[in-house]
Amino acid sequence: MPNPSAQVATADDWPEAAALRTRVFVEEQGVPPEIEQDDADATAVHVLSRDDAGCVVATGRLLLDGTTARIGRMAADAGVRGRGHGAAVLAELHRQAIARGATEVELHAQLPARRFYEREGYTAVGEVYEEAGIAHITMRRALP
Repeated sequence: MPNPSAQVATADDWPEAAALRTRVFVEEQGVPPEIEQDDADATAVHVLSRDDAGCVVATGRLLLDGTTARIGRMAADAGVRGRGHGAAVLAELHRQAIARGATEVELHAQLPARRFYEREGYTAVGEVYEEAGIAHITMRRALP
């Protein structure tokens, strides 16, 4: 089986990516639906990964703030976690950030995902805090 890949989402991909985020954040984790999607979705670069059947199974978004890229809304379907789809999305988000002039990337990691991001070169900064009722920690890494 080939390694998962990821690509920039198009407007046609948005309904599937939004549905995945709703399944993961709203249904699985209890995030209020009114805060899961926001105005930033309109300007963000969205990236997704599909399974062999062509279904969107992982997604994330990129926002730029000067030379700092902010990654958020990283979601992987429960059935594919640990299979490389999230890593493929993250790698493509990094490529997109570099292409747009970013030199550093920051994200708010849910605590259970901290090790995943550490394996991808991120370092935790600051203290644990709550976002949408879920424990998070800010993490950063430099981009090449």
